[in-house]
Amino acid sequence: MIVLDSSALLAMFSDEPGGDEVRVAMSLDHVICPAPNWSECAQKMLAKGRDWASAASWVRQMGLSVEPVTAVDAEWAAEFWLTHRHLSLADRLCLALAHRLGVDAWTADAAWGDGPGIHQIR
Repeated sequence: MIVLDSSALLAMFSDEPGGDEVRVAMSLDHVICPAPNWSECAQKMLAKGRDWASAASWVRQMGLSVEPVTAVDAEWAAEFWLTHRHLSLADRLCLALAHRLGVDAWTADAAWGDGPGIHQIR
C-alpha cells in the first residue's frame, strides 16, 4: 500500500520526472490519496485547463482510492506542525494518513525531505 501526495499524482499526469515510478506503482500496489491532496490535484489540473474528469476516472479505474481525513489524522497533522511549519496542511495530512496506515507517503515535493516514511520520486 502506498499513500500519494498530490505532487506525485501531478508528476504522473504531466509526464514529469518520477511520474513513471508512480504509474508503475499504481499497477503493482494499492494506492491511496488523502481527500485534501486529491482536491489539490484537481485544483491544479483544472487551473491549467486539463481534463480532470478523465484523469480522475483513469486513476480510479487503476485502483486508486481517496481516503477521508479522520480526527486522528487531523490531530497528528496539527502536532506535526509544531516541528514542521514549512509543510502545508495537505502535506501534513498526507503524512498523517501514511503514518496511521504504517506505509510510505510518496511525493515530488523536496520540502518534505527524505526522512522515515517519505519516498521521494525524484
